[in-house]
Amino acid sequence: MTAILPSADTFEAYPYERPDLASVTTAFDRHLGAFEKAQTVEAQCAAIQSLNEVREEFGTMYNLCYIRHTVNTADPFYEAENAYFDENLPAYEELNNRFYRALLDSPFRPELEKRLGTQLFVLAELALKTFRSEILEDLQQENSLGTEYTKIKAQALIEFEGQTYNLSSLMPLELSNDRDLRRRATEAKWNFYAGNAPVVENIFDGMVRVRHKIARALGYKNFVEVGYARMRRSDYTPEMVANFRRQVRELIVPLAGELYERQRRRLGLGKLKYYDEEYKFPTGNPKPIGTPDDILANARRMYQELSADTDRFFRRLLDAKLMDLVNHDGKATGGYCTYLPKFKAPFIFSNFNGTSGDIDVLTHEAGHAFQVWSSSNFEFEEYHWPTSDAAEIHSMSMEFFTWPWMHLFFGPDTEKYYFMHFCSALQFLPYGVAVDEFQHIIYENPGMTPAERNAAWRRLEKTYLPQRDYDGNVFLENGGFWQKQNHIFNSPFYYIDYTLAQICAFQFWTKDRQNHRDAWNDYLRLCQAGGSKSFLDLVKLARLRSPFEDGCIASVVGDIRRYLDSVDDTRF
Repeated sequence: MTAILPSADTFEAYPYERPDLASVTTAFDRHLGAFEKAQTVEAQCAAIQSLNEVREEFGTMYNLCYIRHTVNTADPFYEAENAYFDENLPAYEELNNRFYRALLDSPFRPELEKRLGTQLFVLAELALKTFRSEILEDLQQENSLGTEYTKIKAQALIEFEGQTYNLSSLMPLELSNDRDLRRRATEAKWNFYAGNAPVVENIFDGMVRVRHKIARALGYKNFVEVGYARMRRSDYTPEMVANFRRQVRELIVPLAGELYERQRRRLGLGKLKYYDEEYKFPTGNPKPIGTPDDILANARRMYQELSADTDRFFRRLLDAKLMDLVNHDGKATGGYCTYLPKFKAPFIFSNFNGTSGDIDVLTHEAGHAFQVWSSSNFEFEEYHWPTSDAAEIHSMSMEFFTWPWMHLFFGPDTEKYYFMHFCSALQFLPYGVAVDEFQHIIYENPGMTPAERNAAWRRLEKTYLPQRDYDGNVFLENGGFWQKQNHIFNSPFYYIDYTLAQICAFQFWTKDRQNHRDAWNDYLRLCQAGGSKSFLDLVKLARLRSPFEDGCIASVVGDIRRYLDSVDDTRF
């Protein structure tokens, strides 16, 4: 099973070999048997180390396949390999759960908890809530449906006024200074979604049905509890999340509305339409200066100056070519960071398209990458990453910690970028909680028709995004907007994590303005802790207030309002 290390430590040279599940199972059985028969805690720890080598090998091959498939979804080799993982990941999950069960049943559990930390055992208990062998085929079907949705978006070809675009390359036209061009380009994008709606709605209908079936087989009323357990949430509940959404509705939605009204006045419009929302200034949105290579050169300088740790980290990304950043046809949409444990290598994926989002996604995903790089010393893959609610604190806070270097990317438009970035972060919160509430509605009512789901989304938009005017677009007026959101399809119940983390990131923004050294030390301590603690314990470790705490959102809103009121946005 052990692959030969590449002669050159670069991503292109990392060898891929499809893991043979039978061989993986044989090795797993051997080491798990040694664990179960061990007469001392030392012998159990030795068996765990051997198990981890098997797990790291499998995880590395899976992520190599995932990266290379999403970089080019039309590559037939990695398309076949991705299908192999879609089919076999549930069986591998079953192996992992056997390890978790043995871990929880160990006669040396108290000693193991002292050595390994209690969080591993919490995660093991949550994992066992989400899997039984009888749902294996259902999990395979869920994976296959997710891949089908990803491919539809990745392989989009949109004909627009004599040219062909994909979803990422069309975006600059959606931000054009020419309002009519913005409208036409945005309509072209949504015409693509409208044309694919029957297929997409059928995919999602299949997802909801199979997830409900999984939940019932696991003994739950519906998929909500399974979704929370999959997200490894151990210290907060759907009721706490609902209360958080209420506070966003009461405190953030009105402030976001004020910002949209300021934007309308800046743009001199009688009414802000849906195709205007991302176009922030009459002089145009700030755009990054230079080529992708220029952006990387400036990012290298930025991370060199930010800290010695970030300097070493970013040089590692550059030297090992652990980034694929530029949009091209056939590439999956969006951005992500993943990790190759065998090589201790984070990998950043994005779709540069010449907008300010290029810098947002670079700093955001670099926050993820820096965190996993900082916690790669942990023995367990479970501790390399925290749960996603905490993981998004690293990424969203890194966006703010890098503000002092934004002049390298935006030159004279830097102040404009700050204001836009801040407004976008705040205005995201209502959308983020709407996505979360939508998923609760969907999975608590799995028998809804596609039309009923669309209507439910439209009602939520009117609550959380009351400014939105679809200018007569039938598909959007009927509630189709949610169909573009990857997370709703492939990562159910993830989206609230962005909003929780954004409240924490705003706190880091305030702390950084008051005392950079203290704020950075808190952030570094958070990154180094990886996934060794639960979300709320990590929040405490970073000396942040829990987003669920009464008064936390109100205090954040106070800091935000003071900054926004200090900016004369009419000069942009």
